[in-house]
Formats: sequence, structure tokens, C-alpha cells
Amino acid sequence: MPAMAPLYVSAGNRLVTVFGGGNVALRKIRHFDGFRIRVVSLKVLPEVESEADEVILCEIAPATVRKYLEGTFIAVAATDSKQINAMIRDTAMEEGVLVNSAHGGGDVLIPSVIRRRNYSVCVSSEGRVPAFPPYVAEVLDPVLDESFDSMMDVMSHVRPLVMGCIPEQRDRAEALRRILHDEGVWERLRAGDVESAKALAEGMVKG
Repeated sequence: MPAMAPLYVSAGNRLVTVFGGGNVALRKIRHFDGFRIRVVSLKVLPEVESEADEVILCEIAPATVRKYLEGTFIAVAATDSKQINAMIRDTAMEEGVLVNSAHGGGDVLIPSVIRRRNYSVCVSSEGRVPAFPPYVAEVLDPVLDESFDSMMDVMSHVRPLVMGCIPEQRDRAEALRRILHDEGVWERLRAGDVESAKALAEGMVKG
């Protein structure tokens, strides 16, 4: 399998075209929250219709796939047919459109995601073992408790101070690293005392 690179992409006004209108399509649509969603399918679930910005009710055939790939940033082959998904995938790749396929082989993979208030964590096996990423996410989920979100609150609070007080980038990075690794800060966060943790972090910066 070709090498893949993990990255986050801003939604902007980019169009994601999802071929298929069932539960698989619904899961894919929810992953692309914030993007403009077009659904192309002969039938769609009510939940799919409510999540989409545009629904095209038609049979999925090569001609319609090419038509609705126009202007598409990412295509998603999410029908229940392996053969149709392969046709969508191959057509999209021929047209130079990034594509994710429910049956694999596309050039975009959708990872398992742990979403938190201040951050998210994605896990992927790069298509090799689809059952593995959800398992890893399940293991990590209870580990990433509220204290991690609170640490992000502390870091967001103290970073402007670091930027203003420390001129060299290397020294700024080291100051932030010290806060992240400070057990005293973590103890306060685990106790739910975010303000005390912020004060301690400020003191570490100011010396």
C-alpha cells in the first residue's frame, strides 16, 4: 500500500460528495462535520437527509458519478455494493478527486477519532487491519480524562505569557515542555483546581 500522511484539513466551503444513503454513508457524513455535504443515492435514510446540505436522488451509475464529482474535494463511496464502490473509487481517481471507499483502496482513509473539548486524537492502521484503530481508541479513551483538557486550558492561558517573556523559540518550547511535564501542575489538574495550576505555570514562566 502506498505511504500515507496523517493531516488535518480545514473544511472551508469544500464539498464532500457521498455516494450512498444508508448507515455507512451516515457514519462517513458525521466524520466530515463542517464540510459541505452532497449525497447521491437512489434512497436515503431520514438521518442522512437531515445531515446533508444537498441530496440527489438518482441511480448511481458511471455517468452520474462523473457528473457529481465535478467540484468535489473528497468523494466517498459508501454504498452496500463492493462492485459499485470500486467503480466510484476508480472513477474518482481517474478524475483526480480524492476518494474514500467503504471497501478500501481509496487514497483517503477515515481514522478512529477520540474527540475532546480542546483536542482530538486519531488512530489509523493505514487500511491494513480496520479492526485495530477502534480497539486502540477504546483503550485510550478512559486514559484521556478531563485533566488533559484542563492542561490544554493551562497551556492556552500561559502560552501568550511565554511568547511575550521569552525571546528565543527554542527557549519558549522548553518552557512549555517543562510545564507539560511538571507533576505539580498535573496534581492540581487531577484535583480539579485549574486556577491553581495556571498560577503555578505562570510562576514557572516568570521564574
